[in-house]
Amino acid sequence: MTELSAADRLELHELPGRYGDSIDDRDWDRLRTIFTEDGVFDLTGVGSRICTGIDDIVDFMEHEAAHPRTHMMTNVWADATAGGAELRFRIVALLGGGKTGTASYYDQCVKTDDGWRVKHRQVHLRRRDKREAEVDRKGISL
Repeated sequence: MTELSAADRLELHELPGRYGDSIDDRDWDRLRTIFTEDGVFDLTGVGSRICTGIDDIVDFMEHEAAHPRTHMMTNVWADATAGGAELRFRIVALLGGGKTGTASYYDQCVKTDDGWRVKHRQVHLRRRDKREAEVDRKGISL
């Protein structure tokens, strides 16, 4: 496992904000800079489906997703892993009508020639328990 440099951490810490802005602005070209071409976005934890590959992720976001009005990312942190980096963060989303929602994001990221990208993302309306987290860490190969 290689340590993350300050530059790596900065780039990783920017990914959640760039993701939130790309969704809020409906900027699908920017969204393509968040995920790898073969990236997986598992939305089953929020009652949706698994998207496989960047084209599927973009299509889902453009045509199927029920987007909050605003994404605000918080509690961002990253740790080095054998295959790249684990990135975690929370969202506080403005849903409209005076309602807000929260979710937890769990990313496995890899460093590409174009910078850090999300290879696998899970989102849950609640935190995963310890057992779920261990299964996920052992079950995802980068």
